[in-house]
Amino acid sequence: MEIELGRAKRARRAYAFDDIAVVPSRRTRNPEDVSTAWSIDAFGFEIPVLGAPMDSVMSPRTAVMLGQLGGLGVLDLEGVWTRYDDPEPLLAEIASLPASEATRRMQELYAEPIKPELVRDRLAEIREAGVTVAGSLTPQRTQELYETVVAAGVDLFVIRGTTVSAEHVSSVDAPLNLKKFIYDLDVPVIVGGASTYTAALHLMRTGAAGVLVGFGGGAASTTRATLGIHAPMATAVADVAGARRDYLDESGGRYVHVIADGGVGTSGDIVKALAMGADAVMLGVALARATDAPGRGYHWGPEAHHPKLPRGKRVEVGQVAPLEEILYGPAPVADGTANLIGALKKSMATTGYSDLKEFQRVEVVVAPYMAGR
Repeated sequence: MEIELGRAKRARRAYAFDDIAVVPSRRTRNPEDVSTAWSIDAFGFEIPVLGAPMDSVMSPRTAVMLGQLGGLGVLDLEGVWTRYDDPEPLLAEIASLPASEATRRMQELYAEPIKPELVRDRLAEIREAGVTVAGSLTPQRTQELYETVVAAGVDLFVIRGTTVSAEHVSSVDAPLNLKKFIYDLDVPVIVGGASTYTAALHLMRTGAAGVLVGFGGGAASTTRATLGIHAPMATAVADVAGARRDYLDESGGRYVHVIADGGVGTSGDIVKALAMGADAVMLGVALARATDAPGRGYHWGPEAHHPKLPRGKRVEVGQVAPLEEILYGPAPVADGTANLIGALKKSMATTGYSDLKEFQRVEVVVAPYMAGR
């Protein structure tokens, strides 16, 4: 339903996760009987959680930890781990900076060139631990570094940007031909973000194994303030899930996974993202709160240190519990920031669903009075 904003402009109403709630059904289950497993291509995982490729969230060590805990850690291959031999002192410095100095200092630190040999070594470190290996590049760096990434033995390749389209137009640079690129690769590719039905459908037609959904909704993002662009996540996930359904028919049965990326800060947000049709979630701030996260209680993304137009900032998120307790409990707090998987299982059991695909059919209501709770 469209709303008239003025005589010359109409808009569609969109909903954030805070605007909706799931509804119990006639059946309940024991949480121990609920499965949170999911798979993409040939890779299976015990939980539908990807660690966001952000330096405050994923290091080679935490990527291994998340993999051992049943999820998938995605390393930012344009972060400090591929620019510096020992980035730990730099991560500590970023966490200690006054807010007024953080952006400028991060711009200086991230001006260091990326070293292909460090890309290789960091991915090898994850592979040696025996977990699924995933690395992320922006579309701008993919042509330059993808051969190094693939040669290092990556299992899943992520192309992640603030927004990614299948039809990027540039008069300056040769754009990345996503369809040809994905066709030529030997590994599954997850690409995004996308926030509309049409954009997602075009990305699915490139051959992507998964599409990231989100734009400017993360805790450390200021995209809405700087660019005026924002996609409320409940509507965005549902729209992209609709594109997945239609592409399934169009392609004769090819299923593309939908991964909510942004605005998923608590266990309740995870529940709602899956209820709206996501197959999995990519977590940033939710994992940055771990006491063993690289950010040391702070969180930032690549937009925070853009050399010309930062669209994010370093934010203090605190430290709640070790990564294992963030995922599996016991929770020391009652605000949805710990025991994320326990909460998901409890919600699925309370609404009567036994696995994630079933749970995508759960009834949802608009409940704007819940905002902020």
